[in-house]
Amino acid sequence: MSEAVNVAAIFGENVFNETVMKERLPRDIYIRLAETIENGSQLDPSIADAVAHAMKEWAVENGATHYTHWFQPLTGVTAEKHDSFIGSPDSMGTVRMNLSGKELIKGETDGSSFPSGGLRATFEARGYTAWDCTSPAFLKKDATGVTLCIPTAFCSYKGEALDKKTPLLRSMEAIDKQAVRIFHLFGNTAVKRVTPCVGPEQEYFLVDRDKYMQRKDLIYTGRTLFGAMPPKGQEMDDHYYGVIRERIGAYMKELNEELWKLGVPAKTQHNEVAPAQHELAPIYEKANLAVDNNQIVMETMKKVASRRGLACLLHEKPFQGVNGSGKHNNWSLASDTGINMLDPGITPHENIQFLLVLACIMKAVDVHADLLRQSAAVPGNDYRLGAQEAPPAIISIFVGEQIEDVIDQLCSTGSATHSKTGGKLMTGVTTLPDFDKDATDRNRTSPFAFTGNKFEFRMVGSSDSVAESNVVLNTIVAEAFKEAADELEAADDFDLAVHNLIKRLLVEHRRIIFNGNGYTDAWVEEAARRGLLNLKCMVDSIPSLVTEKAFKLFGDFGVYTKAELEARAEIEYEAYAKSVNIEAKTMIDMAGKQIIPAVIRYTIVLANSLSAVRAACPEADVSVQTELLLETSDLLSEMKAALSTLEEKIKTCAAREGMCERAHACYDEIVPAMAALRAPADRLEMLVDKGYWPFPSYGDLIFEV
Repeated sequence: MSEAVNVAAIFGENVFNETVMKERLPRDIYIRLAETIENGSQLDPSIADAVAHAMKEWAVENGATHYTHWFQPLTGVTAEKHDSFIGSPDSMGTVRMNLSGKELIKGETDGSSFPSGGLRATFEARGYTAWDCTSPAFLKKDATGVTLCIPTAFCSYKGEALDKKTPLLRSMEAIDKQAVRIFHLFGNTAVKRVTPCVGPEQEYFLVDRDKYMQRKDLIYTGRTLFGAMPPKGQEMDDHYYGVIRERIGAYMKELNEELWKLGVPAKTQHNEVAPAQHELAPIYEKANLAVDNNQIVMETMKKVASRRGLACLLHEKPFQGVNGSGKHNNWSLASDTGINMLDPGITPHENIQFLLVLACIMKAVDVHADLLRQSAAVPGNDYRLGAQEAPPAIISIFVGEQIEDVIDQLCSTGSATHSKTGGKLMTGVTTLPDFDKDATDRNRTSPFAFTGNKFEFRMVGSSDSVAESNVVLNTIVAEAFKEAADELEAADDFDLAVHNLIKRLLVEHRRIIFNGNGYTDAWVEEAARRGLLNLKCMVDSIPSLVTEKAFKLFGDFGVYTKAELEARAEIEYEAYAKSVNIEAKTMIDMAGKQIIPAVIRYTIVLANSLSAVRAACPEADVSVQTELLLETSDLLSEMKAALSTLEEKIKTCAAREGMCERAHACYDEIVPAMAALRAPADRLEMLVDKGYWPFPSYGDLIFEV
């Protein structure tokens, strides 16, 4: 039996949080820092030395020897450069541990080796990291020792954002300003600040590490590029919410404890639909904290898995034929007075502020569906979106029967007189309690679903940062709020103006509402009739970043400059092309060095066996052996031809000029060539003796954990 854990005692013990700051900082310093954190006021640089000293003392007392500016470049993962606290030795040869205010506030790193999309050339190497005091510093404890991690933004020498944090913070300021205007229009003048809150659910797979290390595709790409389905997959639905096996339970226990110590409010854990698939969900936090903490979650998942002889797979589609993994981004808006702007109340038809907010969000999502789709674009998501496991690539909003009925009333008659209620859930069993149902069911096929008091953006990939999606959500809703506030503040009759505005927005953007089954072909056809975009792949979604509409949107709110958007588009094209090329080259390596030689060895055994039978007994029926040898040889020939085609496609695509052209060539030519190579290989796996197959099968990976 494992020891019981006092969660309250360990929660946040490795975080330089508000409690620690209050204990260790002089009162006036603490007040000024808290003002910046809570109210978004400008940081006073004069307090930096005191904060740095207290932070260093706390870290050293907890065993830290180094500190790092922890940042999130455009690689999709985090980055860190460790510096020790050791200062220059004195005349006696002794050293003092030190962290200055200057070192806390500003760091310098290479601004050209990280993806920059042309914002930085190789000879323009200077980049800066700037302390984000709104996200608490924390201690990372691993084989390298104890390191103080200071969350920072990352920008170039000229000030362009080279990271995911800076635009997120900009977007949070944008929606804060505009949401406060909406509150004030309705007389809620006590509201001084509105913060987007986020809860990203994280799906992941766990496989045995020894088996993982035998598969080059998992090592190099994070997903299996070859693999025949075992006799059983997820058909029986017995893994979903099933009993957690002890090995996995021990992993989850250690993961939770690590995360709680880092102040990550890990709340829910369970088995997901596919074998070997699981989920972790946190409690909601401010958007920037949620983004930082999700990066910590992914890093910690991999670290704990390695300790326990497991490998954590965060790829969106590690196994063909079973569900892939996503990251549901739950998003809401909370005021500093405790009001959730997305709470409809008991009678939504009477909640005018909620109806205006809903109408604005409908407008934002409809007008900028291309940007929202692009925000969830990573190479692995192309294999997941639109399958029978994830939302389609078509953006639509699910609002449920109750809210849709209110919308229909407003659109048809101009007024809403009632709201549907959920009623009682009658179990029919005397000993079971009857209870009130929610007014609305859920819809797992919707990419953007209203779930009672928040919206759940379900398209984000499991390996992806949730930063981009929240940047887009914050900014497009800020624009809709601004346009609504501009109109209503100028109105002579507010009540009439807000009524007319809500009705107009609902009518104009009613097409974005869809409560049905998003997995059907009928919805694809209906969406096309409505004029909704269907950007099926990552490459098709990237141009949305560099439209005049996008330049104006992000420029007006100071979230991205035109140059930053153009750079991000270039980075996205490059990331896609590189990802596909790595996968293709890995397939070539596995096919040429492992699968084809293994199949040849097996055919030699078959041929020798056939010859031996014929020699020993000429009258024997060897039709089965002959058929198997011929089928295996034919598939081997098909595989070799597909391998040669893939090699040629890689060469021709590499010769394309420009990353946009190369990315399109990868999608149009290399991806189909990879599928053509995989098909005969997977059929061969079902024919060749398991003892000859060169790496673990799907059954070995997903059922033997």
